[in-house]
Amino acid sequence: MTQKQKYASISHVFQTVEEKLEKYPRIAEIFQNCYLNTLDTTVKSMDDGTFYVITGDIPAMWLRDSTAQLRPFLPVAGKEPALGEILTGLSRRQFQYIQTDPYANAFNEAENGNCWERDITEQNGWVWERKYEVDSLCYPLQLAYLIWKNTGRVDQFDLSFQAGARKILQVFCTEQHHEERSPYRFMRPGTYFKDTLSREGKGALVKSGVGMTWSGFRPSDDACTYGYLIPSNMFAVVVLGYLEEIADIVLKDKGLQKEAASLKEEIYQGIETWGVVKTEEFGEVYAYETDGYGQYSLMDDANVPSLLSMEYLGYRGNRKEVAENTRKLILSEANPFYYKGSKGAGIGSSHTPVNHIWPIALAMEGLTAETEERKLEILRILTETDGGTGLMHESFHVNDDRKYTREWFSWANAMFSELVLDYCGCPILR
Repeated sequence: MTQKQKYASISHVFQTVEEKLEKYPRIAEIFQNCYLNTLDTTVKSMDDGTFYVITGDIPAMWLRDSTAQLRPFLPVAGKEPALGEILTGLSRRQFQYIQTDPYANAFNEAENGNCWERDITEQNGWVWERKYEVDSLCYPLQLAYLIWKNTGRVDQFDLSFQAGARKILQVFCTEQHHEERSPYRFMRPGTYFKDTLSREGKGALVKSGVGMTWSGFRPSDDACTYGYLIPSNMFAVVVLGYLEEIADIVLKDKGLQKEAASLKEEIYQGIETWGVVKTEEFGEVYAYETDGYGQYSLMDDANVPSLLSMEYLGYRGNRKEVAENTRKLILSEANPFYYKGSKGAGIGSSHTPVNHIWPIALAMEGLTAETEERKLEILRILTETDGGTGLMHESFHVNDDRKYTREWFSWANAMFSELVLDYCGCPILR
């Protein structure tokens, strides 16, 4: 039995998409490929009732990717108990991992000692990679919250969730004072600078007490140049708001609610105070990274959280014009990772070669576009740059989409699917 036959709601979604995109059957065809690919190839049921979700061509589960891969199933999970079980099972497994090591970004199916590299860090047998990324702790909170909002289920907010949530708060607070209090170190011998941290694994110097929380690595898994990664701190503000609401309404835990609310406000004020810089061409904008000492980078990366994804994530700053100015900057060649070519224009990453655009970034541009026309235009670009495979990839060359990275990358398939659902009137509730 195919996934389409197994879940009636998926068949209904396909019918809705086919009707809405009647004039564009290629978009509907690739949507079906991408939407089903995650369930068909990356999801594994475990003996304890949880679910393990590999990222694609790497046999490990990222906290970030696994959430993003299953997000497109949220709109139908309320009508499909079996899909709801997969989502809550993934959530429970994520919080088990967070308790195992809140500084790790990717995990093994079992305590088998497999890993990407033998890094110099406190790594146990469950951990595939231990690059500390703020977003790795944000995504599980987002997933647990969105399951509640889209299905009404609250069984994911169990004791494991509560213990994991407190670990997240502890790490975020510790990393507000990284220089003085952090136990985290990471070094990868014999590699290039993007894959390791300087100063014997401590990372570039940051100023403590500015409100924001430190991140060693970006959601691209590349090292931060400056330790306060603005998009990830924005994401933290949003999910701490989620945790505040969960603690208040579901858990009835006033202590947890107060802790989440206080930390959310500290990080928010840090972003709005230290993360905004003035430029001659664009006016005041959000930096991508800063160190609290006055150094910063003006750019954006394709991986989410990104500055492009502010609205998508739900971050609202003090002044709307700063976000608008930032969008203009990052979608121009003032962003060193914005590329143009005969196949399209969009944001790439330091993680991939020059002149390679990421479908994830194109999908995000569509999800945050103001008009239906622009959303459709981006969907058409994405379907015309699939390299003839019927699926999305990590990145493609601006002048030749047959030159792409990663044959099998479930996160990109999911982002394309989410844009199609958004365009066709099946959005994720939040």
